[in-house]
Amino acid sequence: MSTVMQPWRPWVDRLRRGWRASPLPGFLDWWGGELRNLLPVRWRGWFGSGADWHLLQHVDGLWRLRRSGHSELLASWSDPVDAVGGDIRTSDGHLQSAVLEAAWRHVDREDRRLALLLPSAVVLRRTLALPLAARDNLQQVAAFEMDRQTPFSVAQVYYAARELTTPAPAGRFHAELVVVKRDTVDPLLANLRNQGIAVDAVDLAVADARLGVNLLPPEQIPRRTHPRRRLNLALAAACVLLLALVLGEWRHNRQLALVQMRSEVAAMGGEAQQVAALRQQLQDNAGAAGFLAERKKNTVSMLALLQETTARLPDSAWLERFSVDNTGQIGFQGQSKQAAKLLDTLKDSRLITDASFQGSIQPDPTTGKERFYLTARVNEPAAGKAKKPPAAAASTDDGDTP
Repeated sequence: MSTVMQPWRPWVDRLRRGWRASPLPGFLDWWGGELRNLLPVRWRGWFGSGADWHLLQHVDGLWRLRRSGHSELLASWSDPVDAVGGDIRTSDGHLQSAVLEAAWRHVDREDRRLALLLPSAVVLRRTLALPLAARDNLQQVAAFEMDRQTPFSVAQVYYAARELTTPAPAGRFHAELVVVKRDTVDPLLANLRNQGIAVDAVDLAVADARLGVNLLPPEQIPRRTHPRRRLNLALAAACVLLLALVLGEWRHNRQLALVQMRSEVAAMGGEAQQVAALRQQLQDNAGAAGFLAERKKNTVSMLALLQETTARLPDSAWLERFSVDNTGQIGFQGQSKQAAKLLDTLKDSRLITDASFQGSIQPDPTTGKERFYLTARVNEPAAGKAKKPPAAAASTDDGDTP
């Protein structure tokens, strides 16, 4: 780990412990496995489950390679490498690296992990009861405990510490210290480097698997690039970006739909107001038309008045002026030989009533007839007067005002 990341080491370790203690890793592994099983066999290799650990052991001068969790051997070779018969060496002369490459040729290069397993006889294991505060600096605490728990100093050994899940007293937890002498591991590592083989971890063999610690110091762990992780991060970022774009587009569409709905509601409101105005106008026009029709029906026509006047007046009388105002007031102005008898002629009329002279009757020396001015009223039906609306009556009264 670089010096830049050293201050963050306790925080990263705390997160890693919390993640491993949660049920999420197991659930995600199960879920991912179920999803991979649904894919065609040819596609499953593209969705690997991550690091594929292979275990390398050195027993009686023979190197044995197998997959973690499996007992069958994938490859084996001895320490002395001689050219025998048809053996084909690699270009750098390391037959062992070619054998190793052939053994895990079906494993994606990015997922290849190799662990050197040590026999339990050369490894010292101690169980420690530590306070809970030591969780954040377990490696440093293990280094401080080295002189008390082992007969070696920190400079003489490779070591690792791991937290155990066994019950512990209140305020404390159990940890295991795993120690191996450097002079035991260094020759094996040098032998593997001479063969062109680099290991990712040094661990302890436990049945067909490994204990789960790494005795290599951080500076000796090979640095690996993770293009798949970068691709996954890029895809995750793209998914987040696409999700943000989709949400933004959905929100934009909602805004457009809201604006459109508001404009439609406003347009419908204007149309409703127009319909209401037209309906009111129609009602007003229908009322006015009905009033006019009713008034025309119940009002004496001018032609009928003229015909009634012509029939009632004698042939010797003639009119100079005939007027009818809005109130039904009739005015007769003219000349007749016997003007006083005109009241009798109009007396029984069904259209003209209340006839009377206005002013005096005067003789006209030119014609030898009597000049008169007669007033009367139009005899309108009582039903017409009762049905006259107040607005019409008011307009009629306004028209009669001199």
